[in-house]
Amino acid sequence: ARRAADAPFRLLNLFGYTGAASLIAAASGAEVVHVDASKKAIEWARVNQALSGLEDRPVRWICDDAVKFAEREARRGSRYDGVILDPPKFGRGPNNEKWELFDHLPALLRTCSGLLSERASFLILTAYAVRLSYLSLYELMRDATCDKGGAIDAGELIIREQAGGRFLSTSLYARWAGSNGTL
Repeated sequence: ARRAADAPFRLLNLFGYTGAASLIAAASGAEVVHVDASKKAIEWARVNQALSGLEDRPVRWICDDAVKFAEREARRGSRYDGVILDPPKFGRGPNNEKWELFDHLPALLRTCSGLLSERASFLILTAYAVRLSYLSLYELMRDATCDKGGAIDAGELIIREQAGGRFLSTSLYARWAGSNGTL
């Protein structure tokens, strides 16, 4: 289904946890679909929405397995202008579905790439697995978006220790930006 050029930005946030990214996007005018397997995280996200004064914003809070939800969306032909993936290294879905980052991420990333609309701006992936490198995430993103054009960026998110001044790794990221997005 094609969307009009003036249609609201549609965001899919998989593994959305307590909703920070979803609420920031909703506050900016996006229509958000927020998916997390934890009922408690969804409840917390709804509380955060109320505390932020954003109850009137279009956010669908969905408690579901991220992989299964994305696959259903692909079969339905749903499209999004942006997708955020913030998966854990290991997890369980609401019906005890097993998630293993190293086993399931490549297929999920390809599925998410297929959910991008013609006017898509970004596909963002963060990972907290020590065994990965940002180069690995870059290559996964490149494989998943090879037919999309655009540009890919990847790196490591770090913080500086106050006392000793050392840099501490917090996570890795890879980001695809379409012609409507910037790096």
